[in-house]
Amino acid sequence: MQRKLTISIDTRVYDALHAVIGRGRIGKFLEDLARPYVSGVELAKAYREMAADRERELAALEWCEGLVLDLTDAPR
Repeated sequence: MQRKLTISIDTRVYDALHAVIGRGRIGKFLEDLARPYVSGVELAKAYREMAADRERELAALEWCEGLVLDLTDAPR
């Protein structure tokens, strides 16, 4: 379900959105920007699912530890 929202923004911002994003696409663009900030439940669920993927978690740990090793080799 979609709902209509009326907002007020600076004319220059509107003109830039219209020029860059295009007519009829600004609402979707703003929705995509806002979604991560307002859908914490979905984000938390996604983090739990990623953490449950043991292979992915091990790869991430290996990558992080590699960064630490790179720092110990860096010149001072």
